[in-house]
Amino acid sequence: MSKPTKKTIIIFLDTDKHSSPFDILTAVDLYPDAQILPYSNVAPEDSKRIIQDAMFPRGPDGAKHTKLFIGGYDVEKAIQILDIAKKSMFPPFELAVIVDPRGAYTTASAAVAKTLSVLMEKNLGDFKGKTVTVLAGTGPVGQIASSLYAIEGANVVVTSRDLARSTAVASKINEEIGTERACGIKAGSPHEVGEAIKSSHVILSAGAAGIALLPRAALEEFGSECKVVADINAIPPLGVEGLKPTDENVELKSGMWGIGALTIGTFKNKIEAQLFKRAVESPKGIFDYKVAYEIAKTIVMEKLQKSKEKQNPGESGRNLLPF
Repeated sequence: MSKPTKKTIIIFLDTDKHSSPFDILTAVDLYPDAQILPYSNVAPEDSKRIIQDAMFPRGPDGAKHTKLFIGGYDVEKAIQILDIAKKSMFPPFELAVIVDPRGAYTTASAAVAKTLSVLMEKNLGDFKGKTVTVLAGTGPVGQIASSLYAIEGANVVVTSRDLARSTAVASKINEEIGTERACGIKAGSPHEVGEAIKSSHVILSAGAAGIALLPRAALEEFGSECKVVADINAIPPLGVEGLKPTDENVELKSGMWGIGALTIGTFKNKIEAQLFKRAVESPKGIFDYKVAYEIAKTIVMEKLQKSKEKQNPGESGRNLLPF
């Protein structure tokens, strides 16, 4: 008689006072037979004990079926907990770890991949050599999106109402990627926002819910180079005036296409589901924003590939995309 497979356990380490039901419900729907163990208000100094207590009781085989999800609004604390998890684990007691603080990693991945998809669909190429402005680029989503754009070869303008914060984020990105692709500027007033976007091919509004960042007048006056504009804020007032949350590749004016927050959000949910699946199916590993973006980019590229093959049946089987 074969030995029964260990039950999947997903442990949520949330830095907030209350664990978010969003990620927990996503896991429950994907894995109804899994055991969910949520921990709230987890501080970095508490996390080592929790992580190590999760590593050992089920033995090496059980560790392969024990997963960690690190979340919460405090991104810095989430990163600290991830670092502690990496240092705490060792063979054969290594767990698969997902990190997505309040959806920032999956939302940023969805937004960047969606803007890439529009550029490719309109035969405008990828991000290499293009200028991208990330409004509210110092927030959780903005920082990750700015990093991803820079990794993809874009020149990134990181904005904030505080110049010191925007330059600090830009410097960190440049240090991480080993080249100068990001710069930080102050963008508090409508005119400053206009100056921030005036040479941009892609604009991402990455502000908090209910915060208007880009007036339509500023986009009309300064956004002559813009090809794609996207917003992650679905709660009025919207981040980009006139861009509806449900918009998907909507031509806002000649040669400029818009992507709304709900379109990005729906895609974000698909990415998170795939992130869970990868972690649950893997005995170990770190599943962070780079893995989330890899998933997002693969999805949009496969969709574009199928569309091109449908348009050109004789080309089926050939890779028509530049990657």
